[in-house]
Amino acid sequence: MEQQPYEPTSDPATGDRPLVLVVDDDPTVAEVVAGYLDRAGYAVDRAADGPAALARAAAHRPDLVVLDLMLPGMDGLEVCRRLRAHGPVPVVMLTARGDEDDRILGLEVGADDYVTKPFSPRELVLRVASVLRRARPAEGTRPLSAAGLTVDPAARRATRDGAELALTLREFDLLAYFLRHPGRAHSREELMHEVWGWDFGDLSTVTVHVRRLRGKVEQDPAEPRLIRTVWGVGYRFEPPGTLTTGGPPPAEEV
Repeated sequence: MEQQPYEPTSDPATGDRPLVLVVDDDPTVAEVVAGYLDRAGYAVDRAADGPAALARAAAHRPDLVVLDLMLPGMDGLEVCRRLRAHGPVPVVMLTARGDEDDRILGLEVGADDYVTKPFSPRELVLRVASVLRRARPAEGTRPLSAAGLTVDPAARRATRDGAELALTLREFDLLAYFLRHPGRAHSREELMHEVWGWDFGDLSTVTVHVRRLRGKVEQDPAEPRLIRTVWGVGYRFEPPGTLTTGGPPPAEEV
């Protein structure tokens, strides 16, 4: 089944409160998170396990899901996969510890952001606001095209050779940024700042998203020809015929 582009169900500009589904089996954590989100102007729904979360999401589609990784029975990774199977929805993953493997697993299944427990509720609210802000269609932004790829920021739609691409919000923003700057080398720090809006963070977030994006736009993700690795720098989007800048020659790339 072809996924439709994500469209938020509520609009703060019209007085509607964006709906955030909080999924956590710890009632204290869920209550604190819900309280902070409510005070920040969000409507909040809650679920304590995976099946309940899927049922709540099916009954009333949320604008964003705050999802604990370590849930009883069906874990957060499986919940995220099943949510994604029914269409794109922004997900902020909560991980119980700072292990890199946990964070990467969350990003690999399509989480748009993550927060490590214990966390500041204010930080979580800021992350939620950032993800929702980027999820909303941009006004008056022209479509971008190169190498058979087309990104329409206003419609939040991306295609490859005319076929719809099922991208997460961050993957979409990353591809759009690459298309706006062909031939230019970008450090992971720059991508984190420009695409995620973060001045600091775990740079493996960028690495994982680039890998996932390559899997969707490259003919052979194992030998990327569009999103190149620039050793010692970061990445460069290099459609055929592009004049490259800011990195070593292509012979030094893989």
